[in-house]
Amino acid sequence: MTTRRAFLLSSLAIAAGLHGTRAFAQVYPSRPITLVVPFPAGGPTDTIARVISQRLSESLAQPVVIENVTGAGGTIGAGRVARAAPDGYTLCVGFLGTHVLNGAVYALQYDVVKDFEPVALLASNPQLIVAKKATPAKDLNELIAWMRANPGTAVQGAAGIGSPSHVSGEYFGRAIGTTFRYAQYRGAAPAMQDLVGGHVDLMFDQPPNSLPHVRSGDIKAYAVTAKTRLLSAPDIPTVDEAGLPGFYISVWSGMWAPKGTPQSVVSKLNAAVVDALADQAVQRRLTDLGQDVPARDQQTPAALAAFQAAEIEKWWPIIKAAGIKTP
Repeated sequence: MTTRRAFLLSSLAIAAGLHGTRAFAQVYPSRPITLVVPFPAGGPTDTIARVISQRLSESLAQPVVIENVTGAGGTIGAGRVARAAPDGYTLCVGFLGTHVLNGAVYALQYDVVKDFEPVALLASNPQLIVAKKATPAKDLNELIAWMRANPGTAVQGAAGIGSPSHVSGEYFGRAIGTTFRYAQYRGAAPAMQDLVGGHVDLMFDQPPNSLPHVRSGDIKAYAVTAKTRLLSAPDIPTVDEAGLPGFYISVWSGMWAPKGTPQSVVSKLNAAVVDALADQAVQRRLTDLGQDVPARDQQTPAALAAFQAAEIEKWWPIIKAAGIKTP
């Protein structure tokens, strides 16, 4: 009798647990979701997160709150999400830097792959080569000629050691055969403030951060690091046209949840992102920011995982060869 009773109680407990799991998946989300952006407000990653967050809120019927958790090249914010409860209520909007480059630059307390569940690729864009307004060079060829004639003189603003802007600068210096100095910031937004103020000479920056200042005439744009011009800024030449052929760099952003988040929750989040990226208003806003929306078959969690792995294979050897490492 005792054995039979124990069996029945055990069966009831298992059934209750399964029911609870199904109920969790069915009611998710039942409270606000925090979207951690590992950089200051106003930067490219933050801007993209804010563009899609309102549509996510509508799809999920819950507020999606942006929280900027800054510092150490995005490792503090990403690390917070890696350690968060895997319940779908704390997510990360990261990018090439946080989920690829940082794995080779920092001695992390988390793994950029193993401690996250991919949700979806959000957008991608090339870099812009931009300079302060007072720069006398009329085009990229003149800028390169000046930098070659004055090695170690120019100061590039970068969004932290090992950030895409920093790695792009190293790549650029090797490509043109000269050197320059760096001013490292806690994100692209404060770096851009100093470029606009004329305190640094140039930046490799994402269009969402740069284009408003290019359009207002506060900075100069010399080239876009892609094979084609931006639809949102067709007057800016490509690197091929500007005199630095083949110098292509793409910066992309994505969404991740903590490892162990139920697949039903990941699927619901992915569906909400897909819905947001299909919205015409969101597409127009991203296009205005110089962003490309990924094709539908590239918006799945599996596609983001595969793309991230390919980017690690591409960039980690470059970083290690350049000796880029945090102190």
